[in-house]
Amino acid sequence: MLRWHIDPQDCSPQYLEDLATAYWYSEVLFAAIEMDLFTLLERTGKTAAEIADALGFSCQGTERFLAALRALGLVMESGGYYYNAAVSSEYLVRGKNGYQGNSILWRKMLVRSWRGIMDCLKAGGRVDYPEDEDPEEQRSRIQQYIRAMDDVAREKTKEIVPFFENIFSEGELLDVGCGSGAVAAGFLERFPSLKGTLVDLPVVLEFTKNLIQERGYSGRVSYCGCNILELWPLPVEHFDLIILSNIVHAYSEREIPQILKQAARCLNRRGFLLVHDFFPEHYPEKAALFDLNMLINTYNGRIFPADWVKSRLADEGLFVTELVPLKSDTALIVASKDRSRLEGLRLDPVSRLVQKIYSLGFKNVVAISPCDVQVSDWVDLRCRFGCSSYGSPHCPPNSPTPEKTRKVLGCYNSALLLEGEPPTGKFQRLVLDAEREAFLAGYHKALAFWAGPCSLCKECASDGKCRNSKHARPSMEASGIDVFETVRRAGLSVRTLKDRAEYVKYFALLLLE
Repeated sequence: MLRWHIDPQDCSPQYLEDLATAYWYSEVLFAAIEMDLFTLLERTGKTAAEIADALGFSCQGTERFLAALRALGLVMESGGYYYNAAVSSEYLVRGKNGYQGNSILWRKMLVRSWRGIMDCLKAGGRVDYPEDEDPEEQRSRIQQYIRAMDDVAREKTKEIVPFFENIFSEGELLDVGCGSGAVAAGFLERFPSLKGTLVDLPVVLEFTKNLIQERGYSGRVSYCGCNILELWPLPVEHFDLIILSNIVHAYSEREIPQILKQAARCLNRRGFLLVHDFFPEHYPEKAALFDLNMLINTYNGRIFPADWVKSRLADEGLFVTELVPLKSDTALIVASKDRSRLEGLRLDPVSRLVQKIYSLGFKNVVAISPCDVQVSDWVDLRCRFGCSSYGSPHCPPNSPTPEKTRKVLGCYNSALLLEGEPPTGKFQRLVLDAEREAFLAGYHKALAFWAGPCSLCKECASDGKCRNSKHARPSMEASGIDVFETVRRAGLSVRTLKDRAEYVKYFALLLLE
């Protein structure tokens, strides 16, 4: 299991060291894929000597390389034999349906241009343009890119298609800037009565046709070779589904409205417009880095906030969903001319609520199971013997006991961890706003546990009786919840602070039923 993690809020030299050596991880992965090591190990385990002999390497060097792969969780070792870890077996063995090697090695090809980042910053955009590229080299590069993006798109499509379950009994889809056609193919596979039109530059469609033929959908697909920045030679109000997958980030704020206008023009009255892309609201770190990649490697591409995209869709008379996060690093916005059609989508209500709550101003919102909330009997002792607020309203002993908290958790089937920052009163008011959003979304049992003693009022009443019990809530720790363990189980980072000047994180728990 890969335990390495860069925490951007870790105020220590180790954080800087981890950033500086991050490329070591990717270089090990690149090398292993280039030597096709995981395909070699798939059928049976091999010793380091056997691997070295098969690849033409020294045994000593191979042993040390395998040790690095083992530390990264990519291979396992037992009795001197090395085997693929589960993730390598599923995604890094050539010939398997989930193979991601083409996509990963395409990232290696970007290293050269990334090393010119300072020149790009000075110029305000890309500076490394291919000069007098041989037509065959161009075709080869395009083919590599399409194969790479096909790896990614096939996996993303597995997440996207289920949202449209039972929507299409028949109809036609339009995949704009289709690339490999993987997203369209995913819908064609799931909905046998659908037909498709794929739009891209003619030089791209040469390769797209081959991939669609390999998948067996040639008889249900037609092609339109054109520049999508120009008028699309397609029928008006015709298509039941229009796909814009990873299109928005490839263009500027001046070009995207024109693309969306043409998409709305071609969408029929009850159809769906699917926007699939990177968004800073869903995966801020990856979105920011991907935006830099657009600066370095494209003409004018960039990442746009979900609200900006939703506003442009609304300008075209379309109703839109909230941002729908995928389990991976991208997310969806679905639009339609008919608001009622959006209600038929199979969107996870918790995921939709996550985005609403995130937009209130939290740093992170993560769905967890109430079973993953760790309650311990020692926690309230840290309040009694370590906190000057002990005895205050809503603090121990005036808060739920660990036993009561365990029983309450058993009454809920979902929960959200909310991450924020000081000041305490502001964070607690945000938590109340989140609880209200959950209530309005239909979760009538929504209940929040926040961080720290109640700070809604400047000071408590002198008689010790709360005058604002309507808005007061217990803290997680006051109710026996081990915040550190619960946060770690959710995959988030938290640690004790060594200095008051270090960055402080607050966490709250919102229970849903």
